[in-house]
Amino acid sequence: MGTGSIIALVVVGLLVIVFIAIYNRLVILRNRVQAAWAQIDVQLKRRTDLVPNLVETVKGYVQHERGTLEAVTAARTAVLNAGTVAEQAKANNALTEALKSVFAVAEAYPDLKANQNFLMLQEELAGIENKIAYARQYYNDSVMAFNQAQQVFPANLIAGMFGFQPHEYFEIPESDRGPVHVKF
Repeated sequence: MGTGSIIALVVVGLLVIVFIAIYNRLVILRNRVQAAWAQIDVQLKRRTDLVPNLVETVKGYVQHERGTLEAVTAARTAVLNAGTVAEQAKANNALTEALKSVFAVAEAYPDLKANQNFLMLQEELAGIENKIAYARQYYNDSVMAFNQAQQVFPANLIAGMFGFQPHEYFEIPESDRGPVHVKF
């Protein structure tokens, strides 16, 4: 075997190693995106599980605020039925707005604001909202890293060969970017 053959084998070997390294990196990043989405899903589930307790606590105090409570219930149902990342984002933003309305209504009811159950639920919901915000940020960072990794050369060739697809960001719809309006 000549020197040219050895050099050719070394070059082919290095190309195979680079190919494997790029493929493995894409798989790791894709799995990170999926794990990040699972964390968002867990927090959203915790929030939707908390909503019925919040609604029941508020119901006893605010009999004539039925529309607000129905909006929360409808928004919760939309969250549970959402399938894609975009649908999840839109439904969760609607639920957030509906919950803001509930807390705005609570301001008019001093007994409700002092209710231990309500305070506990409000505090738990605030904690979950913080976790959702962090999980969204982590998910979007993971999506960015994955999408960038599969778009650069030579990874884009490998991503194309193995069918890696870009993931969607968890974004706020344009309609929800403006100021919040609470109506009674």
